[in-house]
Amino acid sequence: MLQAFARRKFLSGLAAGAVVLGFDPVRRSWVTEAHANGPLDGIPSLDGMLVTDNTSIQEAADDYGHIVHRSPRAVLRPGSIQDIVKIVKFARRHRLQVAMRGQGHSNYGQAQAFQGVVIDSRTLDTVHQIGGNRATVDAGVTWRTVIEQGAAVGITPPVLTDYQDLSVGGTLSVGGLGGATQHHGLQVDNVLELTVVTGEGDLVTCSPTRNSDLFEVVLAGLGQFAIIVRATIRMIPAPTQARVYNLYYDDIALYTKDQRRLLAEGRFGYLEGQVVPSASDTGWRFMIEAAAYYTPPSAPNDAALLAGLKDNPSERVISETTYTGWQFRIDPTVEFLKALGVWFFPHPWYSVFVPASKANEYVGNVLSTLTEADTGQGPILFYPIATSKIGASLYPLPNEPVAFAFNLLRTAPPDDPATVAAMVADNRRLYEKLVCAGGTRYSIGSIPFSRHDWQQHFGRRWGLLTRSKRHYDPDNVLTPGQGIFT
Repeated sequence: MLQAFARRKFLSGLAAGAVVLGFDPVRRSWVTEAHANGPLDGIPSLDGMLVTDNTSIQEAADDYGHIVHRSPRAVLRPGSIQDIVKIVKFARRHRLQVAMRGQGHSNYGQAQAFQGVVIDSRTLDTVHQIGGNRATVDAGVTWRTVIEQGAAVGITPPVLTDYQDLSVGGTLSVGGLGGATQHHGLQVDNVLELTVVTGEGDLVTCSPTRNSDLFEVVLAGLGQFAIIVRATIRMIPAPTQARVYNLYYDDIALYTKDQRRLLAEGRFGYLEGQVVPSASDTGWRFMIEAAAYYTPPSAPNDAALLAGLKDNPSERVISETTYTGWQFRIDPTVEFLKALGVWFFPHPWYSVFVPASKANEYVGNVLSTLTEADTGQGPILFYPIATSKIGASLYPLPNEPVAFAFNLLRTAPPDDPATVAAMVADNRRLYEKLVCAGGTRYSIGSIPFSRHDWQQHFGRRWGLLTRSKRHYDPDNVLTPGQGIFT
């Protein structure tokens, strides 16, 4: 009751003076209370609100990338799942496009809908169940909430990204990659059931055994077939502690060799890695970042975990933290960047997967001319995944047993469109070379893509993609920001 009251208060505060009454089919515009005049197609009764105030529109026309800006006609702040059903049907009738926006952490307008409707999932934030081996939550719930409430009953999601203030619906729409992917696949590989709204406005429950064709394509389906409104995800027992190991390398070949060994042997619960500036300021070094999870009185065996790896103690750093402390490890950095304003700068990220056989050459060539100015001092991630662990049908990866995630998490100066454009152009240049090396992209980043690029990206999956689009979203209502079917 209190949660419902709080949601209504939140909605009413955001919508003051801009509540939509209906749609003018002649002028193709929304009509608010202040401008009601003449015939209009009244919007259906909603538990939440449809608003057109400038603040809401501007927020929905932006994202973490701060590069692409496409203004919608209205923003839905749903008070229930049925609101989404009604608005999708309404939008379809009026040939408007719809996108779901979670925490707005995309980099290139993926969750925007030009002159359409953006659904703000933050009001769809109910936790229905967390316990046993599962959690059922609405799409707007953040992974932080799932971690915190799960920890209270001793369970955790098997796979977590590095940043936990992302919505469950958002990461399940793109994949959800993390340090435990080596063991458990992507976040989408740990979903037991979904409730979705298709492009026809149908509310459907799907799972591996129920409406399985829809379930298969919605997970990591980039929002093209249905909007995820609720998810049941697998949970596993949560450890209480994490011992973290950082190993530093000067040689890329030795680094990737040891990374592949750790991946194959599965020594650690978490395995990632970074490219870091050299202390001498003359280039780059490589850092394995691994964590062993445990609950006392058991404890990791350092000698066994590090056997056969970098043997110079001066190039090893071992630290202790709690399991939840580790999952929230970047919080202080985020707060620092927000305080400086850097968090709100443009972020033209380059996020790709490189075949292991080409990783040393490709990444080495990129780093040979890359400077910290080229990334805006943003981090560079570089770590291996086993492609056999990824079950998502619409998540193309290099055709090798091991691929390396490679991410230039660039930050550009504010009010400097020339630098932003140069970084985006460089992303495109690097991507074209990546394709020649057999690599693929992760669809959150800032790489200009044409329809031909999408066909090339999905390859043999393109037929599944187009058939599913015709079946579940025949009028091309959903998620135009990805640019796949425009």
